[in-house]
Amino acid sequence: MAHAQVQDIPRTTKTPPRAPQPSPPSPADTPEPKATPPTFRDVLRHRYCARLLIASVTGRLSLGMVPVALILAAQADGHSLASASLLAALYGIAPALGLPMLGRLADLRGLLLPCYLGAALVAVALATLTAAGTTHLLLATVCVALAGAGCPPLEGGLRSLWHTVLPDDAHVRTAYTLDSSSQEIVYVTGPALAIATATWLSPAAALALAAAATAAGTLAFATAPPARTWPAVPRRRERLGVLRPPAMRPLLLSLVFLGATVGALDVAGIAVADRQDASWLAGALPAAFSAAGLLGGVLFARLQPTTAPQSRHLMLLGAAYAACWLPLLAPLPAPAVLTLALLPGALFVPLLTVASLTVTALAPPGTSTEAVGWMSSAMRLGLAGGTALAGPLSGHFAVPLVAAAGCALLLTARTAPAPAPAATLV
Repeated sequence: MAHAQVQDIPRTTKTPPRAPQPSPPSPADTPEPKATPPTFRDVLRHRYCARLLIASVTGRLSLGMVPVALILAAQADGHSLASASLLAALYGIAPALGLPMLGRLADLRGLLLPCYLGAALVAVALATLTAAGTTHLLLATVCVALAGAGCPPLEGGLRSLWHTVLPDDAHVRTAYTLDSSSQEIVYVTGPALAIATATWLSPAAALALAAAATAAGTLAFATAPPARTWPAVPRRRERLGVLRPPAMRPLLLSLVFLGATVGALDVAGIAVADRQDASWLAGALPAAFSAAGLLGGVLFARLQPTTAPQSRHLMLLGAAYAACWLPLLAPLPAPAVLTLALLPGALFVPLLTVASLTVTALAPPGTSTEAVGWMSSAMRLGLAGGTALAGPLSGHFAVPLVAAAGCALLLTARTAPAPAPAATLV
């Protein structure tokens, strides 16, 4: 690296004067890299970065919109809340099966085919739901499963493209933080947009808007020159593929526990709001958690290490994230609960960012998009599991605490990534 070469040259060495030589410039004459990490603005200033990020977030808005729109549509068609929730849960789990498959297709054939194929599948399935409604549960179930499984691999595609549109690995690390922070937008803006559309128009209109967002975002993403020219990397066919590295499996399992903390938080907010007769807390708690995540992402981008993350960073962030849930076990008034929820929220995006970088570093060559698909699957399974477990336990904050502790424990496993794989990012 240029910086290392500068340090290897003693700057106080005295040499006798001599005539200028037509030699190439010394490494000591080259400018030193910036001491501070690049900011979000530095990343977005590069060509195509803003377009790719906005298109990816737009295409993923349906992940936040469809579950809420499904519940509202099913209730409007006369179904019980239990049946409506099952449809929403099915949509939440289906991408866990589809994203790794479409990600593998992207690694083998390029980004265009899986993006267009997934967007078409989502558009057709949601259009059918919009026209036919959820009256026939069997048809609705098939459409919901197809709409979830067909989610285009925009997140994995974006993270595969960062290396092609940014100048160095420091910018890539900041771009990962930016991308992780933008996920908070998906799961805050998406439900709010679905509720507003269903209120002003109808739940069917909310489903139609989700389909349009997926199609528009995917089209804008896939037609960008970096996506059109991104080459698939030849790789050796293996049975386990992305899961072959021993450190990958406990890392992905830790992300299941990480997702469970967020799924359990939504139920905890509803339970605390009911116990304390503070209905505002049910929506304010996940919103405050997400807002803290955005702020934590911004701060982490400015304060993150100037080198690739290593295993100790994951361990420290995991332990701190688990510790931040402890104060919420105390019987506290609603405003205190809302304030304390900011602590784990602020650490969620940094932890997710470092985990994402580690997943990409561990992935065998030619499997980067599939690796992010597995990561998204792990998070979505955790979200569903956390929500399912928190309900029978009355939304107690012990559920996210135990899930966070499990995440931290897995990150301290001896199979955790060593500095060598992480150094491949530099």
